[in-house]
Amino acid sequence: MAHEPLSQEELLLEGFLALDTPEGYRAEFIEGDIVVTPPPDGDHESHISVVVKQVTRKSATDMDISGHKGLKLNRGGRCPKNYVIPDATWAPTSAGLFWGADSWMPPEGVAMVAEVTSLRADRDREVKRHCYALAGIPLYLLVDRERGSVTLFSEPDNDDYQQVVTMPFGKEIALPAPFSMTLETTDFA
Repeated sequence: MAHEPLSQEELLLEGFLALDTPEGYRAEFIEGDIVVTPPPDGDHESHISVVVKQVTRKSATDMDISGHKGLKLNRGGRCPKNYVIPDATWAPTSAGLFWGADSWMPPEGVAMVAEVTSLRADRDREVKRHCYALAGIPLYLLVDRERGSVTLFSEPDNDDYQQVVTMPFGKEIALPAPFSMTLETTDFA
């Protein structure tokens, strides 16, 4: 039985899903490119730790968190079909979203994702923002080390967020429901 030849994107996707990355590295499939990232530096992880601790202590809703959870996002607009790994992903504990989830889970039920910029900051600022919005993830928190700021994207509509609030390091930024808290950023400076 003859099979249709695979498109270049299908071949890349097949290769990506079969990829065996070295321990500690992570691979993402973004805009048709396979991106392999080395383990993050200590400052990157410290920024994530600051956010995680505050959300754990101050969130109005009890949240589960997953570091580096694979999300399978749909194609459309400025977001081609992607397999993305946020630095942190939050979901209400009551949803039990991570229990039994596949390595690459759909984004439904995710309350917020966070990224801390690294070597390829434009992917976090632009590409991932559009993909998270298209997926309907209500909140996207971007800690931009180069720019010394924290940005909260909210109200996703199609492939972008309608509300954008940016605060310099050292200022508080409000996280709306279900978190209903302020995030202090003085430890980022």
